[in-house]
Amino acid sequence: MNIFEKIVEFLTGQLNTVAWLYIFLPCAIVGGLYLTIRTGGVQFTRFGYAMRNTIGKMFHRENAAKGSVTPFQALTTALAATVGTGNIVGTSQAIALGGYGAVFWLWLAALVGMVTKYSEIVLSIKFRERNEHGDWVGGPMYYIKNGLGKNWGWLAATFCALASLAALGIGNGAQTNSIVNSINNAIVAFVPSAATATFKISLICGIIIAILVALILFGGIKRIGSVTEKLIPFMSLFYIVFSLIVIGFHFENIGNAFGLIFRTAFTPKAIFGASSGIILKQTIVWGMRRSAFSNEAGLGTAAIAHAAADTKSPVHQGVFGIFEVFVDTIVICSLTALTIIASGVNIEFGVKPGSELVAGAFATVFGDKFAALFIAIALMLFAFSTILGWSLYGTRCFQYLFGMKSTKIYQIFFIIVIVISSVASLDTVWDVTDTFNGLMAIPNFIAVFALSGVVAKTTKEFFADKSNLKK
Repeated sequence: MNIFEKIVEFLTGQLNTVAWLYIFLPCAIVGGLYLTIRTGGVQFTRFGYAMRNTIGKMFHRENAAKGSVTPFQALTTALAATVGTGNIVGTSQAIALGGYGAVFWLWLAALVGMVTKYSEIVLSIKFRERNEHGDWVGGPMYYIKNGLGKNWGWLAATFCALASLAALGIGNGAQTNSIVNSINNAIVAFVPSAATATFKISLICGIIIAILVALILFGGIKRIGSVTEKLIPFMSLFYIVFSLIVIGFHFENIGNAFGLIFRTAFTPKAIFGASSGIILKQTIVWGMRRSAFSNEAGLGTAAIAHAAADTKSPVHQGVFGIFEVFVDTIVICSLTALTIIASGVNIEFGVKPGSELVAGAFATVFGDKFAALFIAIALMLFAFSTILGWSLYGTRCFQYLFGMKSTKIYQIFFIIVIVISSVASLDTVWDVTDTFNGLMAIPNFIAVFALSGVVAKTTKEFFADKSNLKK
């Protein structure tokens, strides 16, 4: 295991730099600005429409046609994959490894990420198709194949191969690892002597999580959608309320927290000094990296879930993408960041944290034991739903490559990885996750930019029809 971890550390270190600094960063910012211009700034000019048709209709009951799910179930399945460990642990890591200013870059990535995810979903609905079971399927592989043409089949296959592997990291390993880490912290807070048995506890937790995921996963997207539509609203409200309580308790530090974020966004050394090792490149990269890990804008994965929606308009479903990024990053990640910074909890910069940093911030109000228990419960809900969402993504991509008969093979392997990840090194799991995240975005960005004209035309035609604005 030690040799394996050293090999992984070397390979992912090189690939992470290339994937994130030299490819993802310019594509996300410059490409996001390009899409913003082409769509008339849809994430800003149509923000009100997006909110009315997402959160405004959240509790309207709908029935989906055969082979599809309701638009809200598609949203919650996608949110299940985004609202998760990235909001709690990911935001903590952005601050610890990139400084307070990383939060600024996390916000910037989210603002342009809204239109990127919107574009992905529009294209997914536009170019989706029925599989042999009669279900709607879509996502980057389908808008590459059906939008760019058969000569680009290699690019669709590349995306699916990388996404199938990424699902084992971002949607499985990182989530499982965070769940068992938070559970261990909670148990040790109540029973200090249990610190010697963390491996056994982690393994038992991994097996239990694997069994629960299997029961839902083998039921297909309808079962996943029925679970996430109940779990997502509850768990998001649950976390938001308690975060606001902590921030409210430290309200006198809110102004200073925002000051630290903006002052160090471009000059981190002004606060930390050269000896901290935090430089501007790290601040930008960690903010961008954890924004993508949290909201998945640019990865193309959420479009796979949205492709199953029973909707007549690509744009109507596309605005759910704007809502997703707003809730996930602008709201929940910001609350996590403010909770950590305003609470004044000690941050060990340069060291990759798990859930203990957020738990420490909550402990300033609720005490160590309650905070550890609360974060454990929150992460269990967040991360479990993320595992469900990503199990769908990985399965769909594997099916595209090897056919419907391959489904059970991938699902069984996905479940095995849950158990392995429960006892794996935290750094190794996150390094693998970051690498495949960055790499899988490359074929997706190529397709989205190449088909940006389709997105722009579809958007313009939809909003030109005044009857659509009344829906």
